[in-house]
Amino acid sequence: MQTYYYILASQRFLIQEEPIEEVLKERTRYYHEQEKQIDFWLVQQPAFLEAPQFAEIKAKCPQPAVAIISTNSQFITWLKLRLEYVITGEFQAPSEAIADALASLSTVS
Repeated sequence: MQTYYYILASQRFLIQEEPIEEVLKERTRYYHEQEKQIDFWLVQQPAFLEAPQFAEIKAKCPQPAVAIISTNSQFITWLKLRLEYVITGEFQAPSEAIADALASLSTVS
């Protein structure tokens, strides 16, 4: 099992009100320069919130939600310091409750 760390926020806040696209592009550029594998993903309507242990957290976050999920805890800590209105946490996957850490409930057409 792998430990995943996340920040969670409303889609409106994270995508429309914050320049998160710019932050993620810069981080991607840096990883490419360092020849480092990407270890973070933006997931709209993350499916891990449907796991029973996340019921309370899901209730606290305005919907639809967006998560940035990473295997790098320091990156998530850095994002938390940069962004004010986010929830942070961690989980392990794959597990019985969370089959795919990066799964989304969103249907993109």
